[in-house]
Amino acid sequence: MDTFKLIQTLTKTPGPSGNEQAIANAVREWWEPYADRFISDHVGNLMAIKEGRGDTPRRRRTILLAAHMDEIALMVHQIVEHNGNGFLRVTNVGGVDIRHLYGQLVMVHGQNKNFPGVIGSLPGAMLPPDKRNKPFGYEELAVDVGLSLSEVKAEISVGDFVSFRQPLRKLLNGRIAGKALDNRASVAAVTICLEYLSQRKHSWDVVAVATVQEETRLLGAFTSAHSQEPDAAIAIDVTFGKGPGASDTGTFELGSGPSLDLGPNVHTGMYKALKKTAESLEMSVSTGTHSRASGTDAFGVQVARSGIPTGLISIPLRYMHTMVESVALKDVERCGRLMGEFIAQLDGDFLDDLAAGMMEEDSNQ
Repeated sequence: MDTFKLIQTLTKTPGPSGNEQAIANAVREWWEPYADRFISDHVGNLMAIKEGRGDTPRRRRTILLAAHMDEIALMVHQIVEHNGNGFLRVTNVGGVDIRHLYGQLVMVHGQNKNFPGVIGSLPGAMLPPDKRNKPFGYEELAVDVGLSLSEVKAEISVGDFVSFRQPLRKLLNGRIAGKALDNRASVAAVTICLEYLSQRKHSWDVVAVATVQEETRLLGAFTSAHSQEPDAAIAIDVTFGKGPGASDTGTFELGSGPSLDLGPNVHTGMYKALKKTAESLEMSVSTGTHSRASGTDAFGVQVARSGIPTGLISIPLRYMHTMVESVALKDVERCGRLMGEFIAQLDGDFLDDLAAGMMEEDSNQ
């Protein structure tokens, strides 16, 4: 599998949080060769079911893999006029850093078609003195699609989504940079996992979920975990990469391998089992921590129904929530291979061992 081509396809496909149909279609094309069937639920989650194989009667167990496919974006907030031309004021969808918006290329998803545009504002010399040399606010920024006011009103409405246009680029040493790597890099890792499992026997069923609206409210994680009732789960996301000015705590080197999280949203048994699998592969991994909610799909999955033993794997990424997010291709590939081998080793005793491990930990306290 060409990992760069895979991620290139995923990142160029728009999928603002709350409008994920296009990216869901793209993901399905990549997952089609490895899935026995698909489920698309009422909120837009895409679920690929890959059934396990084993001696009959087989004790059916299911593991859910959750990687969100939505991306940060903008939404039309107001249509304004100047000299007969139509411009769009926008607001954020998800955690958009406004400092990065000026001068960006965008795509406005109108009622019947898409419109390329740019985000512009007045040059500094034309701004009032008190606003010069300061970050632009949403009130100073305007999306220009090159249409008259009447054309804009006929084709675009308040509430329409606006996605970013930024091609994926290769950097040196196996690094790539572009928009929406949070979290299309993880969707790519799940794809690699499914390909890996197509060549390995596994007894557990796999439900791979490209979840919706993680950037805004973890909606897809809650609903997919509730409907599928998995016996265990892994959430896959990105984490902060090391770079100039970044703290040494809670950041990870690009190319150092996946990060396995420990914290309230992670079952310690899942963490240990994933780490043991990494050791069996002689794969370098790091340990991340979170002291409250992880801010990932792991929270939504973990608390579904009566609770699901959940692990969290993260891919180091620099410049999060910008249009030049950067990852190492080999970290994405390692993440996929780690999940694939972990699932291939799952057996009928795994859940009992998890429970026994928790009891042993309690007795030692």
